[in-house]
Order: sequence, then C-alpha cells, then structure tokens
Amino acid sequence: MSQIAAMPKNDNSSRGFDHVETWVFDLDNTLYPHHLNLWQQVDARIRSYIADFLKISEDDAFRVQKDYYRRYGTSMRGLMIEHGMQPDDYLEVVHQIDHSPIEPNPALGAALEKLPGRKLILTNGTRKHAEAVMRRLAVHERFEDVFDIVAAELEPKPAPQTYHRFLAAHGVAPERSAMFEDLARNLEVPHGLGMTTVLVVPSGARVVLREEWELEGHDAAHVDHVTDDLVGFLENIAAAR
Repeated sequence: MSQIAAMPKNDNSSRGFDHVETWVFDLDNTLYPHHLNLWQQVDARIRSYIADFLKISEDDAFRVQKDYYRRYGTSMRGLMIEHGMQPDDYLEVVHQIDHSPIEPNPALGAALEKLPGRKLILTNGTRKHAEAVMRRLAVHERFEDVFDIVAAELEPKPAPQTYHRFLAAHGVAPERSAMFEDLARNLEVPHGLGMTTVLVVPSGARVVLREEWELEGHDAAHVDHVTDDLVGFLENIAAAR
C-alpha cells in the first residue's frame, strides 16, 4: 500500500499533491507506527486520572474515558464539559510517559525534507509531548511549528473551530494544503475546507490496540488517500513532483 497510484480513493474525485504548499501532520499514530502503542501509556494515565478525579473504579473510568473520547474528541474535553474540570493538571499528568519506544527515523526525516513547502504539526496533545516525539524520531528540525491543544483553546479535533484557528494562526491556505491523520473522522473538516486528505493506517497485520470505530472510515468520501507506509508514501509524492 505504498504506491501513490494504489492509494487514491473515490476515483476522479480524489485530490492530488501537485498543488500542495503546506503539509500538515497529526502526531500520535501518524508520525510514528501504530504498533508501538505509545498512546496506550497515555490511555492508561487518562483512565487513572478519571478514576481519581471522579472517585470511581478503573472499570467505570474506562467506560467514561471512551465515551467522552468518542463524543467530545478527547476525554479531557468531556471532563471539562460534564464536570467542570480545569485542564492544566490533567494535561501535565497524562503526558508523563516513556517515549523510549520511539526510535530515530532518518528515512522519515529525509522524506519530509524532500517535500517542497512548509510542514506543521496539528495535534490534540500538548506541545511538550509533540516535541518529545519529534526529537525521538529526529525529525524536529523538519517542522516549522506545532499547533497543540492549548493553541486550539482546549477544543480538540474534529471540532471545526480547531481547524479554523490553526489555519488562521499559521496563515495556511487549505486549498493548497494536505492533511495526514490516523482517524478518518478528523479528516472530514479539512476535506470540506479544500485540503487533500491522507489516512494513515496500521501496517500489514500488526496488532494495534484501538477502538473499532477508530479503524473505520477508509472508504469515506472525505478520505482522498490511504497508506500504511507513511515514509514510502511521502517518498513517492516527492518523486512524482
């Protein structure tokens, strides 16, 4: 699934990359492989935080966590809306994880460097977490900036206002941009704004710990391309241009 020719969805309605000047990337499970399950560390910390904050069992906290994540974009947003939680402590606690499973990826760095134009991160995580991930991957010098959950005024993707804030903050023209994401639902608004959209999925038969709904949407009309090999996909884009 690494060749561009094999990736376009929706026949002639799919958008290409010849016009793209700005490359926008999600962070977790997009820039690094899904099978590392790094986000499972964050998941576990979120669950413990919810159990402590709401004084409920871990099992009940798990149900609350997944319900809020699906309905509000992040569990944090659900806690803020439903329980008036202040997010500062939450953001600090849940991102205190071991980033060592991530190894430098020189091939990714080289592929990013070959892409003409700007590269930006748009994440529901924190800048601190994003910078740790990028440094572990050794791609931090390839990105101009990070737009994190704080910059989004604590409103996560897929909220439309989050994308509008991002575009305005960085002067990005959506019709000349591409968005890479691991969740199909987070590509619907970017596609509607005119961005070329790419869904990054788990590679091959790798076992990944995801909710069933998170793996859906490959054939959605707002997904222009699908790949399970981000580096190969970017290399093919650069070669085609």
